[in-house]
Amino acid sequence: MSHAALALVVTAATAARAKDDAETTAALPTAEPSQAKPSQIAPPKAESSHAEPPSSAPPPTEGAHTGGFAFGSYGRVHAATDAEGRPTRDTDIVAHGSRLDLDTYVELELRRDDRWLAVDADTSVVATLALGAPVFHHDGRFDASIAVRNLYFEERDLGTPGLAVWVGSRMLRGDNIYLLDWWPLDERLAVGGGVRYEAPTRTIAEVQLGFGRPDNPFYHQLSERPAAAGQFGATTVALLDRQRLIGSARIEQRIRIGAAAAGLKLVGYGEGHSLPAGERESALGARATLPPETGFVVGAQLGAMTGERDGFIHVFARYAGGIAAYGPFSAPDGLGVDRSTAGAHELVVATSANYELGPAAISLGAYVRSFRNASAALDFADVDEVIAIVRPQLWLSRFAGIALEGNYQLAMRGVVVDVDPEAEDAGVVGSSAPAPLVGRVAKVSVMPFLSPAGRGSFKRPLLWLAYTATFRDEGARMLYPVDDPFRTRSIDHYFGLAAEWWFGQTYGGE
Repeated sequence: MSHAALALVVTAATAARAKDDAETTAALPTAEPSQAKPSQIAPPKAESSHAEPPSSAPPPTEGAHTGGFAFGSYGRVHAATDAEGRPTRDTDIVAHGSRLDLDTYVELELRRDDRWLAVDADTSVVATLALGAPVFHHDGRFDASIAVRNLYFEERDLGTPGLAVWVGSRMLRGDNIYLLDWWPLDERLAVGGGVRYEAPTRTIAEVQLGFGRPDNPFYHQLSERPAAAGQFGATTVALLDRQRLIGSARIEQRIRIGAAAAGLKLVGYGEGHSLPAGERESALGARATLPPETGFVVGAQLGAMTGERDGFIHVFARYAGGIAAYGPFSAPDGLGVDRSTAGAHELVVATSANYELGPAAISLGAYVRSFRNASAALDFADVDEVIAIVRPQLWLSRFAGIALEGNYQLAMRGVVVDVDPEAEDAGVVGSSAPAPLVGRVAKVSVMPFLSPAGRGSFKRPLLWLAYTATFRDEGARMLYPVDDPFRTRSIDHYFGLAAEWWFGQTYGGE
């Protein structure tokens, strides 16, 4: 074959392949950038020199989809010391105190979002890995504290616009008190599933059902038993193995006021808890029956948004009874005479607010909490506590500013043995009549900061230096054990630098 003929054959083959590739490519969906949200991903547009009416276009094939991966993260990292060169620690005496002295923590979220063209629905697969302190550069140990905070699949708008269904392990949260790093009404942590519906009337309804089995003796006990069928040796059996069933329902109504983003938010919330009976074994081999447990939560929230930057105020109220009065991962103590949590209860009233005007802003948070365990008599675990915290901020430029923070805490423990501090120092433990113990703490902080994202109380990332002085009275010092430095010091100093960020997450950060 001549060179000219060979060239003609090659040219024809190349043209045929290019035509086949073009037809194949036209039949495939067009990939979108990973940053695109599922609702922003549209079917590819067919390119043709003879445009046809949209109604004549062939429907998408089954399984055709567009989508991409996205990465999100919440994180904070800090390095700090006290005035004596010790590592810093939490100086709060209430359950939820200032987030300024929280330890290093980061969440790394990988998410896959897809739009399914044939059914016009969206899906997401979310996996969030959390890493906690200490980090290698602090303790020199080549290990890590790791947790899976999210691992779930969710579909949206399948068959019904506004409807979402999910299954897996998921953090479900409403509004928080940022300064206290706390969700006072609804923070649900369980493995299960849920349904959410957002109506055109700005009404959002949500139900969730899940399980949790904390690794503590109230839920789980392993015991040694002889091997099966008389075989040599022993094996481990789960003598006690029960998990808590948690169901929740939440309804939210938003009311717009005016054309801007201003408006009201009304939230009603409830939970139901159930735990089956079980059997425990003492160290001496005696068996004890643990009764079944139940619990409930009812709560509400009223919020108002100004529509200007991040202006808002929220008020929360929450009451929990039975096993729901204890944290979802705690081992309940102070049980009743029947070894149950019946009679335990917790009441919380809280508020959170933020207002910004020009280069200035002010954030605040506060709550009152009363907790009683299931035992009839008052004891140290029974507590009434209150905290009020405020943080004014002033931007000195578009990216730099200074903030002050102050908070006051009071905690009253039910009953303690009143010990004379002088007698205790002399090695004599006195015992007068039991009485409530009241402790008070005041904290003042100064924080110059840099904000690459610009002005705003919740703009992140943020870098800052911080100095905090903690003042505790005698009652607060008595909350710590003998020889604890906080037992002897009425003033503590914190010197630190820190950074915080959040971006691209499907939920609120830690």
